[in-house]
Amino acid sequence: MTIAELVYEQVKALPEPIAREVLDFIGYLRERGERQESRDLINAQSASLAPVWDGEENKVWDNV
Repeated sequence: MTIAELVYEQVKALPEPIAREVLDFIGYLRERGERQESRDLINAQSASLAPVWDGEENKVWDNV
């Protein structure tokens, strides 16, 4: 049996209000993963763009 099937079997046995909490928690976990992916992308972009943004002509923007 897969993990998804095991989770499904467990959730089926729960009262409706608790099953909704499980569903909310699943949504939270998915969003957390998506936010982490976004942070990873931003960090990767920041590192690759640092030489461009750290040039002498861009110092005027450092305190904005």
